[in-house]
Amino acid sequence: MSQEALSQVLRGLNHFEDKNLLIGSATSDDAGIYQLSDEIALVQTVDFFTPIVDDPYTYGQIAATNSLSDIYAMGGRPVTAMNIVGMPVDVLELDVINEILKGGADKVREAKCSLAGGHSIKNPEPIYGLSVTGIVHPRKIMSNAGGREGDLLVLTKPLGTGILSTGIKRDLVKSEALIARGVQLMTTLNLPGSEVAGKGLVKGGTDVTGFGLLGHLISLCNASGVSAELDSTRIPMIGPEIIDLIEKQKCVPGGTRENLRNVSTSVDFAPGVSEALRLLLADAQTSGGLLCCVPEANLAATQDIFAAANTLCNVVIGRIVARKGESRITVK
Repeated sequence: MSQEALSQVLRGLNHFEDKNLLIGSATSDDAGIYQLSDEIALVQTVDFFTPIVDDPYTYGQIAATNSLSDIYAMGGRPVTAMNIVGMPVDVLELDVINEILKGGADKVREAKCSLAGGHSIKNPEPIYGLSVTGIVHPRKIMSNAGGREGDLLVLTKPLGTGILSTGIKRDLVKSEALIARGVQLMTTLNLPGSEVAGKGLVKGGTDVTGFGLLGHLISLCNASGVSAELDSTRIPMIGPEIIDLIEKQKCVPGGTRENLRNVSTSVDFAPGVSEALRLLLADAQTSGGLLCCVPEANLAATQDIFAAANTLCNVVIGRIVARKGESRITVK
């Protein structure tokens, strides 16, 4: 669902007040955080979606990576996961379903996380994902509310998975190398999130997923009471073919266009920022990278951690600035 639709369906819900609930839905964060003690808080999330690639094992890997990412985006370490499975068992062979679950299980194991069970139902279209519980120190959390004026914005994965996935579905992508890069991106765990938060280097951050970079960044700005500036010349993409898919093939997911519409009143684009780049910045990512608000004094140490983890990109794309009135994003 879009950010606008979510704000409507979540309005007026009654919540049990608990001082130990450190982060709930109010800040549009990637996961909830509940404090158990002075040293330990739970990080909880759930995520699932329909297939975006044909290979069942790869689909399982991508879905699991995407679910685990929410824990890393809060600075946490995943400890247990549970499968969420909805399958058309009268149509899909059980061996295919097994391959999906194997893909997910292998990623959970790579994260040194225990697969504790799950739940399955019959469903006309395949859905798969995970409910994940992690742990984090209550004073070493990375959240939407942690951005501060002067922080530099560092991105760890290039953009374009939504456009690429749509291109693959429409049989518009002929480059096996490009497809392989996209799969690599979507199956790479955001492991460094727990380290940069645990070492106190980063307090503000999110991962870039379904609402696109602009959608997630404006949520961060709203929660932190700040604005942001982006340098359009420094935005990384999976490959130059992504721009061709947008401009020449008109290959843009509906969710990406909706994301751009939803942020249009909060974003100021310089005249030289092309329509293709605007769409890329709003592209609905699957299993995207971390977007971290890094104090300038911590930049070298943070980027060293990202480099040691072989993040797919490690680039400063902008900065957090003071807010004048409502939160805004300026793209130069």
